Amino acid sequence: MSKKVALITGAGQGIGEAIAKRLTKDGFSVALVGRTKSKVENVAKEINDNGGDAYAIKADVADRDEVFAAVDEATKHFGDFNVIVNNAGVAPTTPISTVTPDVLNNTLAINLGGVVWGIQAASDKFHELNHGGKIINASSQAGQVGNPNLTVYGASKFAIRGVTQTTARELAKDNITVNAYCPGIVKTPMMDDIAKKVADNAGKPFEWGMEQFSKDIALGRLSRPEDVAACVSYLAGPDSDYMTGQSLLIDGGMVFS
Repeated sequence: MSKKVALITGAGQGIGEAIAKRLTKDGFSVALVGRTKSKVENVAKEINDNGGDAYAIKADVADRDEVFAAVDEATKHFGDFNVIVNNAGVAPTTPISTVTPDVLNNTLAINLGGVVWGIQAASDKFHELNHGGKIINASSQAGQVGNPNLTVYGASKFAIRGVTQTTARELAKDNITVNAYCPGIVKTPMMDDIAKKVADNAGKPFEWGMEQFSKDIALGRLSRPEDVAACVSYLAGPDSDYMTGQSLLIDGGMVFS
């Protein structure tokens, strides 16, 4: 490839921002997609100011048409398209007794629907461009084992592993690989919010809430977004060309399989 182009959803902060910056270091031009245009614009400016090649796009991954439009816009801007990272997601705290139709439908629309639309849009574009590509989906440690109080989030992340395996088989003939990454407890604003809600529900302090998720990490520390970005870097690069349908754990040693 004369030019490597990657599109990352949910790129305005946290893991998505770290992935965008890591892929920039790997030589990619990056399209940054987010619901809040100002957030992805800020990340794009930082990347461009440091010699990278980034472009901000506003889109809601729950909206199929907006995902397809984002992929089209990125391709027109950069002239090619090679990798999509379906990273965007939400993580409501939902003990089973608190699950409502609105919470369930909204979470699945973003976490699962956004991945499905991303796979559709990317594979269609790879076909149009007459070359293969890489599709990388965000699952989770919570998509490998059930975590209390995360009924809806866990369900969406288990589903992403299934979609990853299914579409990997469907798209392999077209030289398109589909893999997922499964972070553990990552120090991000979203994780802080989850831990606070778990603690509040139990009448405990914030530190107790974080401990419920981090106490079983073998390496003894929370993950940094950059740790996850390194895993995505591998999945986006040539060293993973013979890998498809896999969901890689990058959790510091929480789940062993």
